[in-house]
Amino acid sequence: MTRADRIRAVLTETFAPEALEVEDESARHAGHAGARPEGETHFRVAIVATAFDGQSRVDAHRAVNAALQAEFDAGLHALTISARGKG
Repeated sequence: MTRADRIRAVLTETFAPEALEVEDESARHAGHAGARPEGETHFRVAIVATAFDGQSRVDAHRAVNAALQAEFDAGLHALTISARGKG
């Protein structure tokens, strides 16, 4: 299972999103801090879920980061997040 698959699985289980996109952007960051030759270090996530209704952008980002803490611990270096509620 790739890191993108694991990210998708965790976010789906945690937030039951209406929409979810996970994009590996590691190739765009080759040579940058935290990049590894094997990739899977830099991702972009766009998620829409009722779990974010009424939350500030900061709180939604904190929730996504917390849900993915195991991936950060295992080498995920950077995550760009677009998270919004459904309502």
